[in-house]
Amino acid sequence: MKNLLNKKNACWLVLIAGSYGLISLLISAGVINNVYLTVLMTIGINIILAISLNLIIGVTGQFSLGHAGFMIIGAYCAGVAVKQFSASLGGILLGMLIGIVISGAVALIVAIPTLRLRGDYLAIATLGFGEIIRLVLENWTSVTKGSFGLSNLSRPSLFGMEMGVTEATNYIYYIVLAAVVVTIIVVGRLKNSRIGLALQALREDEIACEAMGIDLTKVKLSAFALGSCWAGFAGVIFAAKTTFINPASFTFMESAMVLSMVVLGGMGSVLGVTIAAAILVLAPEYLRAFSEYRMLLFGAVMVIMMIYRPQGLISGEKRTYKITNKDKIDSSKSAFDVPATGGQA
Repeated sequence: MKNLLNKKNACWLVLIAGSYGLISLLISAGVINNVYLTVLMTIGINIILAISLNLIIGVTGQFSLGHAGFMIIGAYCAGVAVKQFSASLGGILLGMLIGIVISGAVALIVAIPTLRLRGDYLAIATLGFGEIIRLVLENWTSVTKGSFGLSNLSRPSLFGMEMGVTEATNYIYYIVLAAVVVTIIVVGRLKNSRIGLALQALREDEIACEAMGIDLTKVKLSAFALGSCWAGFAGVIFAAKTTFINPASFTFMESAMVLSMVVLGGMGSVLGVTIAAAILVLAPEYLRAFSEYRMLLFGAVMVIMMIYRPQGLISGEKRTYKITNKDKIDSSKSAFDVPATGGQA
């Protein structure tokens, strides 16, 4: 508990709680309407996606381009669960559980053959698997309704109470906010855990990592499965937000956009990726007046960013160790206190 509530995490919690209180006040005052809430929810979903992909690429160093494929699994699991059961809190939680479990299981199936590859070959393989997942769901018409998608999903209800559009939007917003908080805290703690240190060691040098006795296959599978489960989690929230799921929403461009958030924010940095996700969601909204040129401007900004600051907005944290005088004295004592061993003639 002491490590969980360290200074850094306390700052995060204060910032999130302050933002939560401010936005809640603005919602109750009518300053923030459903349009702004929808944009904020989109930012939150993309933050979850970017942090989960950052776990695979930024922390572990495994290049994946199929992240949207795991998001679509979570979205369709939630959609089918809501269709078959209800949009109650229990139905949403059931869909969330199924989506996370199936996303993780598919990730393991995909990862076992592909994680033997490295670099560009791994990226191409994950891109192919992501498209295969999307095409399978698009052609599985008996369950997913094919290219028409699942429409008219029921809006969330709380303990059987039906909610209107405004109430449901506010309800989903708080779910997204809670999911973002959980994601930031869990991934932040994971980076400093024993597993997280193994992931970072794998990123720096696979040969040295294996020489230290770390099981490379187990570590790679763990990172890929965790990141994919979180992508499925984001897909569940996306389905609850839009009440409509279509395979066209989960193409390669979605994976490329999430990858851009990771690269722009700084690979390995949770704070940087969070800021980048907000920027890349808000930028197209504010550039709607330049609809013919906004993608050109967006691309130009990304190119300039990569030229002048390739490490991203906030570079990944470097682990440092401070050696005190006491440590030096202890190490010198241990060196001289080793008993000499002499051979017998």
